[in-house]
Amino acid sequence: MLSHSLVRGIFVTSFLFAATGASALDLSGFSNRDQVTSLKQALTQGAETAVKNLARENGYLGNDKVRIPLPESLQKVDGALRKFGMGKYADELVTSMNRAAEAAVPEAKTLLVGAVRKMSVEDAKGILTGNDDAATQYFRRNTETALAGKFKPIINKAMQKVKVAEKYDQFAGKGAKFGLVEERDARLDDYITRKALDGLFLMMAEQEKAIRANPLEATGSLAKKVFSAIKF
Repeated sequence: MLSHSLVRGIFVTSFLFAATGASALDLSGFSNRDQVTSLKQALTQGAETAVKNLARENGYLGNDKVRIPLPESLQKVDGALRKFGMGKYADELVTSMNRAAEAAVPEAKTLLVGAVRKMSVEDAKGILTGNDDAATQYFRRNTETALAGKFKPIINKAMQKVKVAEKYDQFAGKGAKFGLVEERDARLDDYITRKALDGLFLMMAEQEKAIRANPLEATGSLAKKVFSAIKF
């Protein structure tokens, strides 16, 4: 979970806009540049915090909301092995996959911050007046493809380090004895990459939605000049 104290300023202007209505805002004394700069500062801090929390040990593995499970095609093997007391093989594989994601996610920081820097006035307006996940969707549109390209080589390297292939071989080998594995899922790196990105954007969207729902709690000093112009 992201630190609320660090990210609660991320979407404040838009949350207050939604909660109080356009008539409650008086930002006429502030330039578009001031407003966009304030939003960029908040979004940058939120993105950096999301990455930091997911990159730490158990950032994925220890969070039920983003933990990467076995691919669906392998879950029947997991269930069968556990009946025979062999659940450790699945557990070891899941752990190694999540460790690979934790190793890759720091690569997101530069791209996310870069997307903030490139944000236009129109982009900012779309976020300020958009849906609960407007900022998250902005990040996804502008970074997902590049992030996948950055994540995959790191995940491949991490898979070697934490012996994902070895764990998979052990898991699949045990399943094969029971006739449950017909062929190897050779694209675990693609699966882990996709799930790692899903987890990153999920955590960003969750924080965005929570703060939009509770705008009065978002009273951080970030973008203080803009926030002070909001009248109740």
